[in-house]
Amino acid sequence: MRSRLRVFALVGLIATALDLGVFSALVDRGLIAADIVALAIAAVASYVGNRLFTFRGSPNARWVRNPGLFGATALLAGSVDLVLVVLLVEGGFLGPMPAKVLAIGVAAFVRWGAYRWILFEEVRTELSARRQRPPSSGDLRLSVVVPAYNEAAAIGVTIAALYEELQSAVQRDDMEIVVVDDGSTDGTVAAAIRAGARVIKQPKNRGKGAAVRAGVLDSRGRSVIFTDADLAYPPSLVVTILDELESGWDVVVGSRRHQETTTLVKARRLRELGGRMVNWLTHLVLLGHFRDTQSGIKGFRGDIGRVIFERARIDGFAFDVEIFLMSEQDRLSLTEVPVKVENRAASSVRLIVDTALFFGDLVKIRRAAGWGWYQPTAAQEAVIHNYSEIPS
Repeated sequence: MRSRLRVFALVGLIATALDLGVFSALVDRGLIAADIVALAIAAVASYVGNRLFTFRGSPNARWVRNPGLFGATALLAGSVDLVLVVLLVEGGFLGPMPAKVLAIGVAAFVRWGAYRWILFEEVRTELSARRQRPPSSGDLRLSVVVPAYNEAAAIGVTIAALYEELQSAVQRDDMEIVVVDDGSTDGTVAAAIRAGARVIKQPKNRGKGAAVRAGVLDSRGRSVIFTDADLAYPPSLVVTILDELESGWDVVVGSRRHQETTTLVKARRLRELGGRMVNWLTHLVLLGHFRDTQSGIKGFRGDIGRVIFERARIDGFAFDVEIFLMSEQDRLSLTEVPVKVENRAASSVRLIVDTALFFGDLVKIRRAAGWGWYQPTAAQEAVIHNYSEIPS
């Protein structure tokens, strides 16, 4: 299968060539008329090419499926192109062809920004609609997945705190805590078992993404929530997220950037800067303007979570980006909730190294999305689209 990004680039090159070619052929008959005709032909070629080839059959090509949005964006970028050409040529700064080339470049930047703004609004609107679905599959009401790597000293306390907090909301025999040991070399497994968790042991250290994926796919809950092993987020937040999931949300995300979030212990300045940089980098892949993609606590309706992680590929920290990408792609409902976060000094995150690895994973995700590898199967589609809207 050809890369969608390559086809998109090819369609763009063809439209640009038509724009330049028509303008060059007609410019002697009038500067403004030549530019308007060239822009119109290029816009039609871009729309038809992307609709028939680049995004054919894709449910995510929002701007291609909406001629009004596409037309408005083309009109804005075309107006910028026309004004620049007239100013540069009539002002004697450049000849017609150099002016047109420069105008195409500036208009392309304007068009890209407009597409992003339109898509931000479209995606946020889609994600903010809760779903009325039939009961999720699962033998238990709740599964809490805790990825752990060399957490022998803390995992018992974490499990006890989770059970103590959850017992007021969920009966003990209607929930499970699933600890996924990510190739620990200490006594994490034994400590987790003693504390009453169900343990999945990975034979070697693969990364947080791989551990969470294993736990969610093996979970039995109608709601599934994963959280960090170091209790950076209070156990009470698990109950909050469970309530939100059971009110109709497909995905619930704890956000450290939420306006109501409370930070009990601040992260070091360099670490905070790195976190913001990582969040900014996610815009290379995601459309929605999410406040915090890398928060360590997220919840899913059980069947939706399993459908997401059946397609997930990233073993490292960028696996969170896959969650958001598939939520956008599948038009799932998603909400962010405020958290109380206590940053731990003894984090296993290596800022510079992990940021570099994160960027590399983003490239892999972007490439996989371009090739359509996150598209759901027919069985997964049946789960995703089995809903009706909840009236607001």
